[in-house]
Amino acid sequence: MSDPLRKKAQRAKRQRRVSAKVRARAVDRVVLSVFRSARHIYATLAEPSGRTIFSVSTLSKEIREKKLPGNVASAKIVGKLAAQKALEQGYKKVVFNRNGFLYHGRIRALADAAREAGLEF
Repeated sequence: MSDPLRKKAQRAKRQRRVSAKVRARAVDRVVLSVFRSARHIYATLAEPSGRTIFSVSTLSKEIREKKLPGNVASAKIVGKLAAQKALEQGYKKVVFNRNGFLYHGRIRALADAAREAGLEF
């Protein structure tokens, strides 16, 4: 199996494992789901039923004006903004869904910034 296909298969395997745990824990909580592309990072808060409450990314108007690249610094800003919006809408406890991405780098920076801003997960 070539390297890109192997990486894709490994992420899919992790994603299935993580989503099973998220579903089990998200009975009475909303889910903070993260997606990372090569250039940008996205955070979405959704109900367990799947209805999206809000979404924040490096493409959001508030962040895009700062013209930050898709790196750890911008992931921290996305995490902080996601936490602020969640707290404004009355959500303090969430379940973190890393979507099969390894918990380091931008994913970890986003999670740590959200925790520092007041979210509990």
